[in-house]
Amino acid sequence: MNFIALKSAYDRDGYIVARQFLAPEQFAELTQNLDRYIHDVVPNLPPSDAFYDVDKSKPESLKQLHRMSQDAFFEAYRRHPAWLAMAEALIGEPAQDGAAVEAEWFNKPPLSEKGTPPHQDNFYFSLKPCNVVTMWLALDAVDEENACVRYVPGSHLLPTRPHARSGVLGFSQTISDYGPADAVREVPIRLQPGDLMAHHGNTIHLAGANRSATRDRRAFAMVFRGVSCQRDEEAFARYQAAVKAQHAALGITK
Repeated sequence: MNFIALKSAYDRDGYIVARQFLAPEQFAELTQNLDRYIHDVVPNLPPSDAFYDVDKSKPESLKQLHRMSQDAFFEAYRRHPAWLAMAEALIGEPAQDGAAVEAEWFNKPPLSEKGTPPHQDNFYFSLKPCNVVTMWLALDAVDEENACVRYVPGSHLLPTRPHARSGVLGFSQTISDYGPADAVREVPIRLQPGDLMAHHGNTIHLAGANRSATRDRRAFAMVFRGVSCQRDEEAFARYQAAVKAQHAALGITK
């Protein structure tokens, strides 16, 4: 891939798209292990590691998986050379520990009612400098009907915006002053299975509800931090307190 061109677009817009990021056999290996993890591991996970649109009694409503590196395949996958090379090209420095922070899986099941509120990842991460990239690989065809991600180009060049509790499980915080001037700049990102998008930690992004009656919107994601990143412990403590309060309100326990 032309990392120079991707880096230029990433620095300008705060995001890039890389079509057919993995070789077919690599994509097949990943999807097979995701299926295995969902079938064999997820039923025994605590509520904090597997979120549902409805509840665990309806496995088809599974919407989010965290801390997947508890599985040997995904622990090793955090160091996948293609992902690591892309991440380090975008952040312009080595990744901490030569690996992704964590592996995650996301879905919006058919006719799921809750969208992803507008937010910036670094409000969650609390890193200084914000030299962190989220890489998101589509597992399904994604468009406006089934809730493609929307970016606000160039938003990473400005300071982190104020956030407040969202009430959305898995995305506890939302930009509190997001308005029409932001919405008019949104760019929908349409993807095919195997396409990858990557965004800066301060790039504003969001997604609507899945209006399709038949189509999931599944994705696999990993986050890479540059070696220069340090956690702002005071900001992170405030975020953790907000998450704890939201989980308590939603009845989520360890």
